[in-house]
Amino acid sequence: MRTKLSLIEYNKKIKDKLEIDIESYKKMSRKEIIFEKNGHGEEYDMNTYISIFEGKYKYGKRNRKGKEYDNNGILIFEGEYLNDKRIGKGKEYRNKKLIYEGEYLNGEKNGFGKEYFENGRIKFEGEYSKGKK
Repeated sequence: MRTKLSLIEYNKKIKDKLEIDIESYKKMSRKEIIFEKNGHGEEYDMNTYISIFEGKYKYGKRNRKGKEYDNNGILIFEGEYLNDKRIGKGKEYRNKKLIYEGEYLNGEKNGFGKEYFENGRIKFEGEYSKGKK
């Protein structure tokens, strides 16, 4: 589970990175905050101050390896990204359990993959095309 930043820590991080305070930033945009546009960085949910993505960026978009978290800080995806979309091999989780591992293209399941029931048994194993079995 991801650690929640205190409001004071969060405001300091934003002010240090963006050179504005959180209230000014909220008025400008309701999107998640990207601390570093290139290289390794994190995105935080504006309402909960919890990290929702940690990984690599290029030109402000998710690129290469990264981990995505829900609003409670629980891992929901780990894998590769290209221009903010899931690509290559990746794993999806629900309730901290692996529910899919396989290939992605343009953000959709595409290629060989395995779906799992929450008890770990295989639900489906085979080819996907544009998100469909």
